[in-house]
Amino acid sequence: MNAEVVYPEDFVGEASEFIAERILAKQTEGGVFRLSLCGGSTPAPIYRALATWPGIDWERVMVTFGDERPVGPEDAQSNYRMAKESLLDASGIPSANVLRILGELPPAEAAERCETHLRKLAKLAGEPCFVHDLTLLGMGDDGHTASLFPSTVALAERERWVVANEVPQLDTWRITFTYPLLAAAKEVLFLVNGASKHARAREVLAGAPEFPASAVTAGRVFWFIGG
Repeated sequence: MNAEVVYPEDFVGEASEFIAERILAKQTEGGVFRLSLCGGSTPAPIYRALATWPGIDWERVMVTFGDERPVGPEDAQSNYRMAKESLLDASGIPSANVLRILGELPPAEAAERCETHLRKLAKLAGEPCFVHDLTLLGMGDDGHTASLFPSTVALAERERWVVANEVPQLDTWRITFTYPLLAAAKEVLFLVNGASKHARAREVLAGAPEFPASAVTAGRVFWFIGG
């Protein structure tokens, strides 16, 4: 993997500053910043810091989600709920700016609805694929990212942008962005915190093919590794 790796002393502070600087730079140019959020426990404090960052105009930020569980928006396992509690409510971002994956629907329908929305926006912008300014990703102990898990069908998807992905090892389904949509992003930032993940991160960064995170590409790829 061709990536730029940072080992921040202040993981939350430096990660939130990295994201905020990019939002502010785009807004200085007069544009709307397209930000894709990741789930899990790692980004929550970063989102809380971003929510009150000076100068960010949240009316000119569009938020998407890289993956979601097949649950409703109030469920404790919902990525949307975590982001709502840590970022969306506190920042005051308009609800119209948030493209939620509808996890309460059947996974295939939720994926189709999300992709249809993104394709409409891409067509309006004259883009062959919807371009995020920044996509945030995590990494699991098994090397998965978004809901691209080892040995799952979504890893081979090359046409669709959002799919329902069966994850037999967890006995569940997920809705996830695919490699083509991730690759279209201007920048990707992996947020990996905790000493227990350091060895796996090294394997992924070395390009070990059995780990889905190894196959992520974009305009630029950054890793912030803390803990």
